[in-house]
Amino acid sequence: MNKMIFVTLPVSDLARSRTFYEALGWRINDAFSSDTSACVVVSDAIYFMLATHDAFRAQSPKPLVLPSAGASALIALSCESRGEVDAMTDAATKAGGVSLHDAEDLGFMYSRAFADPDGNGFGPFWMDPAAAGN
Repeated sequence: MNKMIFVTLPVSDLARSRTFYEALGWRINDAFSSDTSACVVVSDAIYFMLATHDAFRAQSPKPLVLPSAGASALIALSCESRGEVDAMTDAATKAGGVSLHDAEDLGFMYSRAFADPDGNGFGPFWMDPAAAGN
C-alpha cells in the first residue's frame, strides 16, 4: 500500500472552509466528515482534515496555536505545470484566501504561496522533472 498523508487543519468556520477548498477543485468526502470536521481529498494520497477549533483541541493535548496568529507549518504541494501553480493560487485568492508572496521563478522551479481564510499556509510549486532527477 502506498503511503498517504492526512494533515489536520484547524478552521474557525467549517462551512466557509469547505467552500474554500472546493473552490480549489478539491472534493469533500462526506463519508469521513461530520458537523465538526471535513475530509478534503486533494489526491489519492493527500487529504486535509478540516477540524473546528473544539474538534482540533480534542485531538491534541497541546494548546491550539491559531494559524492566523503565527506559522507552525507551510504545506508545499507539487503541481504538473506553472499554469497549475497560478490557477491554484488564483482560485485560492478568489475564494477568500490571501497571496503570501509574488511568484518565484528560478527557471527549474516555479512557486507561489497563499493562506486559506484561517491563515493555514500553502506553497504550490512546479519543478522541471529533469532538474529534479525524475
